[in-house]
Amino acid sequence: MESRAITRYIRQSPYKVRKTLDTVRGLKVGEALNHLHFSPEKAAKVIEKTLRSAVSNLMNQNEDLNIDPDVLGIKEAYVNGGPVMKRFRAASMGRASRLRRPTSHLTIIITDEK
Repeated sequence: MESRAITRYIRQSPYKVRKTLDTVRGLKVGEALNHLHFSPEKAAKVIEKTLRSAVSNLMNQNEDLNIDPDVLGIKEAYVNGGPVMKRFRAASMGRASRLRRPTSHLTIIITDEK
């Protein structure tokens, strides 16, 4: 059985989210949740919430089965770029400098198969 959770419009660049996601890719769900919960990085909270959502989706799909989160594994976890908000800030000598505020889309797929 597989389950998917998608988080859109994370207000952080995909590069920074990918750095945290690489540490938990391929782990069991219990180990990944433990690692993310105590990680000081901003992206860890979003990844943890998305991972918990994927586990919850799997539980809701199969209400008759009692599934242990330690048996589940992360099959796929990837982050792609979302839309970029473009803003302007005042600069010296009456100019304007452009600010790019990137967003990310996060997808996590978990499975109970080996």
